[in-house]
Amino acid sequence: MSPSSALPQVDVAIVMESTYPYLKGGVSAVVHDIVTSNAGLTFGIIHITWDSQSPSEDLYGMPPNIAWVHPVYLSMQEHRDSFMALRPDDLNMNARERTVLTARLFDALTAVTTGDMAPMWQLFDEGMNPLTRRYPIWALLGSREFLQALPTRLPDLDLPLSQTFWLMREFFSLSFALLAEEIPRADVYHAHTTGYASLVSAAAARQHDAQFLLTEHNLYVRDTVNTLLRRNMALPVRGEDWREFDVTPVQRAWMAWWIEMGRFCYPSAAHITYLYPKAVDEARALGAPDRDEVFSIVPNGMTISNFEDAYRQRLESLERILAQGLRIWRFAYIARVVPIKGLYEFIASARLLVERGIRNWTLDILGPTDHVQDGYLESCLSRIAEYGLEEHFVFRGTVNVPAVIGDFDLLVLPSYNEGQPMVVLEAMTAAVPTVGTEVGGMRQLIGDRLVHSTGRSWEACGVLVDPIDIVGGMADAIEIVLDDLEQYEVLARNARGRVEDFFQLHEAMALYHHLYRRLRRQGGAGAPIIDRQARGVARVRPDLLVSPDLLVRRDLSRSA
Repeated sequence: MSPSSALPQVDVAIVMESTYPYLKGGVSAVVHDIVTSNAGLTFGIIHITWDSQSPSEDLYGMPPNIAWVHPVYLSMQEHRDSFMALRPDDLNMNARERTVLTARLFDALTAVTTGDMAPMWQLFDEGMNPLTRRYPIWALLGSREFLQALPTRLPDLDLPLSQTFWLMREFFSLSFALLAEEIPRADVYHAHTTGYASLVSAAAARQHDAQFLLTEHNLYVRDTVNTLLRRNMALPVRGEDWREFDVTPVQRAWMAWWIEMGRFCYPSAAHITYLYPKAVDEARALGAPDRDEVFSIVPNGMTISNFEDAYRQRLESLERILAQGLRIWRFAYIARVVPIKGLYEFIASARLLVERGIRNWTLDILGPTDHVQDGYLESCLSRIAEYGLEEHFVFRGTVNVPAVIGDFDLLVLPSYNEGQPMVVLEAMTAAVPTVGTEVGGMRQLIGDRLVHSTGRSWEACGVLVDPIDIVGGMADAIEIVLDDLEQYEVLARNARGRVEDFFQLHEAMALYHHLYRRLRRQGGAGAPIIDRQARGVARVRPDLLVSPDLLVRRDLSRSA
């Protein structure tokens, strides 16, 4: 691994956790599209992952405008010698100075929770930033002064001192892993989540007088907290929840870590993009800026030409469905076989369909099974066998979706958590309706009425169900779709029309290109992307998209 100082400066550094270019699909696919659509810019990839044994095979064939991939390892095994070697003497401070520094650190942490980030950034410059630091603040961890302050400064944790110390050690070690070394130089740091990617991006922008662009594909803090607490992934999370939830002391500390990290990083972003309008309100409940001028909606998009064969195939199938009526319906589940995607629950939905006499269907499960943990795949297979549904389910593994999507009549997505899923857009481009859960941006994607600037409007292209009742809801929705063939045709044609008018890849990529161009021109961390006086924009609403030349209003909300 080359030292960051030896890497060439790039126009844009993409900052991500354990994804591109070593994991296929989802956010990785979006990032690949961004890079290939901006061939005139140079890119670097800051790849945050657990350790040097993590996957490192390039699955995309990275384009030539990617200058480097720089891994950042979170595991302390990768930093054991440098982190463990730190001693209080490395601070070059006497006892009184260490006492003052300890107080400043805890005061700065408290200030973050009230929205004041300045004290923590000052400590970053003094004790963390490798370009400016006068002392390594992590060495404070082993000092007598820090240990003496722990019981009085963190009383709400209600943990024995030893447990509190080891918890703080974990937080210290993570910050060391992320921030102790110089971050490679770029004009713009584009983080694709909050959490560690945003922390690195905000720090890098401060180190190199650059810009920090944040894209929230999903609400990372919400998802991380819900995973920590083993809650339903569709449940919201607010900035104050770590104080109010009935959780264990350790859970409370980790909730605070994730929530306050997001609150700390948000103000450093020069601009934030979201996939769908609802995400803006969810992010604001977690501390995102309540200023319309710092965000825009940039949805995912499709290259329609990649799906022309599938689209023609679907149009021919529509004619047969309408002419012949009763047939064998082909459903597709296209997702990883993991608990959050709801396959286990859908198997119970399938049982309900069969019990209701709806047996003329099969489901192809198209997605990797190598991410499965704790016997989840085996549990799904056992449930299929228990319910006698073997003839209805086929596991096919990872496939080329554009090549096969035309074979299917309906996409089923019983997921507990989504942002704006690419697989739904792929199905829509081929005129395949969706039955899924109302999570993330799914309502805007397939449910809400969309009105184009020409006045053309599009109704729903699928049916959404409450994620709290996946089993019954999915069965009911599928029964409704299969029972009305004329309405099925409407859903299919709406699916294609919505993509053509609102979700084309070249439009989304033009928006990212415009953001990069503006941020690079402005320079300097923290400058707002929109000059309101120069552009004459009085208010930028959540349903506005930034275009290359002007702000264009797209009505992405339900009409009255």
